[in-house]
Amino acid sequence: MNKITVCDKEYNINSNISNALEALIEIKKTSNKSLAFKYGCKSGVCGSCSVLINGVEQLACACKINDADNISPLKNLDLIKGLVVDDSNIKEKLLQVDANLNDLSSNIISQKSVDVIDVQSNCILCNSCYSSCPVYEVNKDFIGPFALTRAFRYIKDDKEASSKSKLDAMQTNGVWDCTLCGNCSAVCPQAIDIKNDIVMLQNISVQNGYENPAFSSNNSFDSFGDDDFGFNPNSF
Repeated sequence: MNKITVCDKEYNINSNISNALEALIEIKKTSNKSLAFKYGCKSGVCGSCSVLINGVEQLACACKINDADNISPLKNLDLIKGLVVDDSNIKEKLLQVDANLNDLSSNIISQKSVDVIDVQSNCILCNSCYSSCPVYEVNKDFIGPFALTRAFRYIKDDKEASSKSKLDAMQTNGVWDCTLCGNCSAVCPQAIDIKNDIVMLQNISVQNGYENPAFSSNNSFDSFGDDDFGFNPNSF
């Protein structure tokens, strides 16, 4: 028998149980019928079983369970019950960045064009990236990881004739607010490099005439007089 902790309560499970989702199902059947958690496909595709396992965002169905493991709900999202969190941010954030095809182009779509957005199209909206995000932790208005990578997917889609509305939507509480810590990329079960997508969105924004508000509002040279050049590292 192995002992695991779920929502701060310890349970015994059979040592032949192979993954965390099986362990949760076993606990609900035999020990705690009120334990609440979500799952769907059981094969790492739907993303609904994302939880924290030993403090790291994982898909329960794809994570091997070990003795003394600790399973808890995702962070940064309102807790409903047990391991179930409020995922209404998914629809809200996707609408915020206009993550759709709006103005269809007449371009002939090549396989190369499809390949450019193939990885981002694999996002399963599991909320692991939002749970891991230090910016979203303190600012719920932050557009956040999966919404930005989904916006990137549509901006780079050759079927989209105009991406201005998407770029407009991400300038406030969006691309410039990301700390580029890389937590989102590290926990993504689909191996999407969300951090890199956000860097690319920053570059695309600049190329389209937008600028980082931290730079535009902090022009330090404007504050110096004719004879005052500020701090001198050489002390003269």
